[in-house]
Amino acid sequence: MPSLMGVFAHPDDESLLAGGVLAQHHAAGARTAVVTATWAPTSHRAPELADALTALGAGSPRLLGYADARNPASTPGGGVRLVDAPLDEAVGRLVAHIREFRPDIVVGHDALGQLTGHPDHRRAHQITLLAVGAAGLPHLYPDAGEPWQPAALYAATHSESGMGRLGPLLQSVGKTLLAVPDAYVTTTVDVAPWAAVKWAAICAHRSEAARPRPLPGLLARLPEPERTEIISTEQFTRLSPGPTPGDPHQLVA
Repeated sequence: MPSLMGVFAHPDDESLLAGGVLAQHHAAGARTAVVTATWAPTSHRAPELADALTALGAGSPRLLGYADARNPASTPGGGVRLVDAPLDEAVGRLVAHIREFRPDIVVGHDALGQLTGHPDHRRAHQITLLAVGAAGLPHLYPDAGEPWQPAALYAATHSESGMGRLGPLLQSVGKTLLAVPDAYVTTTVDVAPWAAVKWAAICAHRSEAARPRPLPGLLARLPEPERTEIISTEQFTRLSPGPTPGDPHQLVA
């Protein structure tokens, strides 16, 4: 099973979007890690992220240190928002993590910004594309470690036909949904065997699960069978090295 690194904008994105595959790869003995672009180590969500990653077997938090575009409390004492950060700086920070961990596969956000089009999600997508392309080139970011080229890059996504109960759930709190055409999805993974682990990781984000509008809170209020059905499938688009994976039901390097 190939090693896997997730790159996501906020604490809880990793659990909601790729918690199943992270747990799957860890259970198979692969190395896994998560880089989170926003929220500082001193914020209240940092220990929640640490607990979620422990549940998933994904090591300790790796934080780029930027502020959430919509929450100044994400960097106590002030900080640059991810959407305002110099692109070259943000890419360099992520390149350093890629070169240090040396993953076979990187998975991140899609170009739509994941369901609701959050600006941090879209920015994280841009940064991830550039960093994966740069990590293997020795003349780029020479101070960020020895070059390493991940074998594959995937974007976590949601198809128009695969929204299921998730669409109405988010619409119930007034959120606009963005989904990709079905043809954009190259990989659909059944993560039902790891749904309990994924749910434990989602619940570790206690501050989000306690609120009524964020997705963890919405899921927490559903009957268990309905919730499990929603979180038991994860969809991805293979962005590189090509659109066709060797197995349409697994992330492959």
